[in-house]
Amino acid sequence: MMSSFQIGDRVTAEYKTGTYFGEVVELTTSMKAAVRILAVKEHPTQGDLHNPMDPSVPFFHQRRALANQEIALMPISTIRLYTGNIPEYQDSLKRALSAQISKLSDMEAWARRSLQELDQLQKDYFPG
Repeated sequence: MMSSFQIGDRVTAEYKTGTYFGEVVELTTSMKAAVRILAVKEHPTQGDLHNPMDPSVPFFHQRRALANQEIALMPISTIRLYTGNIPEYQDSLKRALSAQISKLSDMEAWARRSLQELDQLQKDYFPG
């Protein structure tokens, strides 16, 4: 599989569980390319990737976003050419972190409400 990227191309790319805006700085192999991080598109997910949504795993990973100008080897399969505006790194990090917090807060609120409804259904199903 040969990449269609060139050094200097602006891209979006995924690294572990985060998604970034970056610039290709080296085509290392047919499977990976070195990408310089310019901004954060989606903040990495926290926790154990092999046991998603499980808070009681032996090691709950805290994942930091890649740093501004950090170079990371990205799988070619996750890299896409990008022609839009790339936001400033700090603004993008703040926006991505806020989006992740908001998403998890919404899930927490949904879980609380679901538990209330299931509790009521349990009383309806099994009265007394």
